[in-house]
Amino acid sequence: MNPPRRHKRMPETVGFVGTGIMGKPMAENAMAAGYDVVAHNRSPDPVDDLVEQGATRATSPAEVTRQSDTVVTVLPDTDAVESVVYGDDGILGAIGDGQVYVDMSTISPVATEEIAEAIAEANATMLDAPISGGEDGARSASLAIMVGGDEAVFESQRPFFEALGDSVVRTGPNGAGQTTKACNQMIVACTHQAVGEALVFAEKAGADLEKVIEAISGGAASCWSLRERAPRVIRGNFEAGFYSSYQYKDLRIATNAGEEYGAPMPATSVAHELYKAMEETGRGADDHSAVIQILEDMAGTEARIDED
Repeated sequence: MNPPRRHKRMPETVGFVGTGIMGKPMAENAMAAGYDVVAHNRSPDPVDDLVEQGATRATSPAEVTRQSDTVVTVLPDTDAVESVVYGDDGILGAIGDGQVYVDMSTISPVATEEIAEAIAEANATMLDAPISGGEDGARSASLAIMVGGDEAVFESQRPFFEALGDSVVRTGPNGAGQTTKACNQMIVACTHQAVGEALVFAEKAGADLEKVIEAISGGAASCWSLRERAPRVIRGNFEAGFYSSYQYKDLRIATNAGEEYGAPMPATSVAHELYKAMEETGRGADDHSAVIQILEDMAGTEARIDED
């Protein structure tokens, strides 16, 4: 039997379920903006740190929900979100009138629509609000936040979103945020792939890799991957801002949704296979720009500079 729902809460309390590499700094930024924060995480260490900063600990997603006006999940995948929403001591069993559930994970748009319907049946509302910007963006409150859901509910949550990011855009009804994030990941992955191909080609042709990057960064080929990641890549720096394994997961979401909606994805399908190879060759913890390594394996060379 579920505990009674709590409807009279302190205002402006945000509950976080999932306080890992992204969720913890997001919760910290929420506290810095003046929100009371309640936190729960499968491993306790991040919550311990948040409690030291003034957050309140909760022992389950349901307890987070009962103490919060807005409940936020920042979780790895669709299965994790569904478990937290539908499971024992989950969000759905505790959410009530006037509460808002915001999923900031990257999950299936189809699953999102189903969760939104279940939340609505509990007389609450849901926004799907996946994020882009990686750990650096989470720490600096400069995330891009793509939101799906009711416009009035979105506007009610705008101050919270603006405490976490510098680009906040509602892109349509429930599911549209996740669809937008899939579009983002498709473009980023295909761009990393294209930059990797170009650098391996330049290496094979004997060109100066630094000069190639400098030259084409000022033209039509200029992009984030080329400006921010290529200089690190040619130095063999694959420290993760966003794991390749996460990119692989996100591309599975995109390609599965492409099947669901009948959308052709030839380039994304190739990128998906390259990131699968990253996972299978033990490189899933490398940055997603490190996908160049699979192309290097195929070419029998490394696109690196010698700084000795």
